[in-house]
Amino acid sequence: MTDDPPPNPALLPAGLHDLLPPEAETEAASVAALMDGFASHGYQRVKPPLLEFEDSLLAASGAAMSDQTFRLMDPDTRRMMAVRADMTPQVARIATTRLAHAPRPLRLSYAGQCLRVQGGQTAPDRQIAQAGIELIGHDSPEADAEIVLVGVAALHAVGLTRISIDLTLPLLVPTLLDESGFTGEARARLARALDRKDAAAVTERAGPLAATLTDLLLAAGAADGALAALAAAALTPGARAHADRLAATVAAIRARAPGLKLTIDPVEFRGLRYHTGVCMTFYAPDRHLELGRGGRYICGETEPATGLTLFPDAVLLAAPRREARRRLYVPLNTAPAAAAALRAQGWATVGGLDPAADPFAAARLAGCTHLLDGIAPVALQPE
Repeated sequence: MTDDPPPNPALLPAGLHDLLPPEAETEAASVAALMDGFASHGYQRVKPPLLEFEDSLLAASGAAMSDQTFRLMDPDTRRMMAVRADMTPQVARIATTRLAHAPRPLRLSYAGQCLRVQGGQTAPDRQIAQAGIELIGHDSPEADAEIVLVGVAALHAVGLTRISIDLTLPLLVPTLLDESGFTGEARARLARALDRKDAAAVTERAGPLAATLTDLLLAAGAADGALAALAAAALTPGARAHADRLAATVAAIRARAPGLKLTIDPVEFRGLRYHTGVCMTFYAPDRHLELGRGGRYICGETEPATGLTLFPDAVLLAAPRREARRRLYVPLNTAPAAAAALRAQGWATVGGLDPAADPFAAARLAGCTHLLDGIAPVALQPE
């Protein structure tokens, strides 16, 4: 029999990690910049709790995140509680309860951490930072366009000026299949072929819809070409309504940001299961990173809404690197007013706690780049 080695206190569960200096400060500054961008467009911040009762958190649109939600027993009430896996359902709850009588449209913003049961193949983290906006109580192409444009403005605030936005209609193909009478296994097999973008299998399985669906598959790409293909496609009435709404949304975006790079994938199912209309995914073209996603959904039982969630972790990777705040070692007994004046100039002052025989060595040990030598900062020379 052998004794097990003591657990390593630095070991964390899969998908969870510490963020250390200076990255933690940089991330906080990026989130602050995003939230300031949202606020400048009239979006007011709310702060939902990390935990809620399970039956509340997973009601309505929250049910879409049920399989990604951690659950635990509340030792006080003995009721099941759940840790949020996505903040949008919480904002929807706030809108339909605490802010039920507030004037519409509501413009709300939020930022916080979420926890998921599993990470994805390309994003294995299970703790996910989110920063987003919701526009609740208005259903129009202009509202969809506003969400896109405010997201773009917020990303510009953190230095991301090259952004690509992919627009999708998660209900276009399901509506087309419903109205064309596809059901059961035949529908499931066709949906799988569409999801894999397998044109040969779509042709084989789509019957009278083969030509239409193949054209839509091939239309994915730049917005103008995709919209032309949608306009020419033989769509059913419900599917046509979705396509027309997308065209109107693109027109509303282009009216305010004609140079914005837009792509469209007419048959993409990407998105959370609660989305009901135009959806968008933001990318950094140079890094092939998904910066955020969102779209139209139903808030509560009947209220129209649309929103966007940005992922600060991805934003931090794609944005130009922020310069770390300059750290200045301030020897013991320096006048407080002198240190305060330097902080007002943007320095981070690190105060000495003991008299230092070698202030330069003490400054290096404290991770500083400069030393306050008398009344002026002096750069430390490389050792």
